[in-house]
Amino acid sequence: MQEPAAFYHAQIEKYRSQLNAAARKLGFSSLLRLLVFLAIVFAVYAFWGNTTAVVATVLAGIIIFVLLVTRHSDLRYERDKFRELIKINETELQVLKRDFQHLPTGSEFSDPQHPYSQDVDLFGKASFFQYLNRTSLAEGKEKLARLLLSNNIDNIHLKQEAVKESAEKADWRQNFSALATLVKTETRTATITGWLNGYKHFVPGFMKWLPWVFSGISGVVIAAFFLDLIGGIELALWFFAGLLITGFFLKRINLLSSSVSKVQDTFHQYYQLLGLIENTTFSSQLLKVQREQIISEKNKASAILKQFSKAIDSLDQRNNMIFGVFGNGFLLWDLRYSYKLEQWIKDHGQVVPKWFEVIEFLDAYNSLGNFAFNHPNYVFPELHHDSHIAKATSLAHPLLDPEKRVANDFAIEKEQFFIITGANMAGKSTFLRTVSLQILMGNVGLPVCATSCHYTPIKLITSMRTTDSLTDDESYFFSELKRLKFVVDEIKTDKYFIILDEILKGTNSTDKAIGSRKFIEKLVGSQSTGIIATHDLSLCEVSEELPQVKNYYFDAEIINDELNFDYLFKKGICQNMNASFLLKKMEIVD
Repeated sequence: MQEPAAFYHAQIEKYRSQLNAAARKLGFSSLLRLLVFLAIVFAVYAFWGNTTAVVATVLAGIIIFVLLVTRHSDLRYERDKFRELIKINETELQVLKRDFQHLPTGSEFSDPQHPYSQDVDLFGKASFFQYLNRTSLAEGKEKLARLLLSNNIDNIHLKQEAVKESAEKADWRQNFSALATLVKTETRTATITGWLNGYKHFVPGFMKWLPWVFSGISGVVIAAFFLDLIGGIELALWFFAGLLITGFFLKRINLLSSSVSKVQDTFHQYYQLLGLIENTTFSSQLLKVQREQIISEKNKASAILKQFSKAIDSLDQRNNMIFGVFGNGFLLWDLRYSYKLEQWIKDHGQVVPKWFEVIEFLDAYNSLGNFAFNHPNYVFPELHHDSHIAKATSLAHPLLDPEKRVANDFAIEKEQFFIITGANMAGKSTFLRTVSLQILMGNVGLPVCATSCHYTPIKLITSMRTTDSLTDDESYFFSELKRLKFVVDEIKTDKYFIILDEILKGTNSTDKAIGSRKFIEKLVGSQSTGIIATHDLSLCEVSEELPQVKNYYFDAEIINDELNFDYLFKKGICQNMNASFLLKKMEIVD
């Protein structure tokens, strides 16, 4: 796999060259439109007094101008796409340098009641989600958050295959993200699918053929007028007949037009994304299954969605005052495309949610693949079902600076509990979050920050950041008890890896020691596995009675009147504490 930074630099250089070419085309297109407009004005001036020639010139000019406007829109879209692709690669270079605090935090997904969301810096400023997330759609962002929160240990090998394949498709991922970002949709897909499912039809069935017949007769009438076979009165009567027919349905057409205009951007964006998915080949089972859901035996989902988008665009022409009047007077334009839209809703409205879900799934998996691509030295956990829950070498936290972080070897067997002691700031909490993330990332299918990882899938549950609740008139101690009760209730029904940081902080030392010891005995008796960090050295005595409990520590040393940490995970019990030293060092006490 290509080195990430080199790849992103090459991408920026390529897209800047293409952006310059697109900008030149756009400038020429603007000049051409101006020249055509001036030519129309000159022709009208030259033929003034000859009604037939003026009308013919104006109609021909409008057709040419509309074609040029469409081409100009395509060129502008191409230019904007190259701009977005450059921005995507520049963002990745920033993130590689650990500059990602400007990205979305995902704080809206944080849930204090979740088994681990609150404790492992999953959401919020400088969080794992902020580092990981590259979704371009609001729904894709939600899907990614749900994947991280799912605590699902099923089919991890299939998830790993999908992440690996997504990582390899860097160009495809970037094109998907650029397309998804270009159109800022205002309406959520859930709202759209609800509207489609509840839509009430109003256009009668004979409108399938009447607009076409009416348009054909209009062509004959207009030709007869130019050939002086009929006069202006007859032409006007036919024109007002068309307006009268359309006017009968005008209120409901206006309502339909207003509704589809809100979803226009979404459909325009999504049919292009579906086309990207259809035109690529996936080998991993998860991604293949997603693609198969949008492939029909008769038509591709992108083509079907494009039909609806184009019909919306056509109906939207009614907002052009001149075209709206003449189009309905001679072509029954509104009724023609209202019928098309309603038939599309009837035929395809029920499958649209499935297509939307495919797009949102791939948007989420693009973030996972991007993470794997950015970390070629990370390893995908080797999945086993044996005595070891986790066995990793050089395990480290993925958000720490690679130049500064200290990695540790870590191995824990089923139904073991580690009690970790250590001085303040020695690395206990960071280590707990490192292990938590290894489990979370392993369950999602991501590679982990280690040189090797042997893993038996298990769900995660934590209690590390309990807070009191003033709104519920709830003390810190009671909040902590509720959290511990939540842990106990959960492990009754499923196997979890439990991570606890300094339990029963809200009570006195003697009571805390007694309560903590009994709680550890209960957890060990439940045949659970986990880690407990504490400053209470008396808890380490539990290992003398319960062979499942092992003691580990993080150390601190005072060298030349300075506090030093090595952040190494060691077997045994910590003997050095630093609170008194720090109080004196910072001149808080004598």
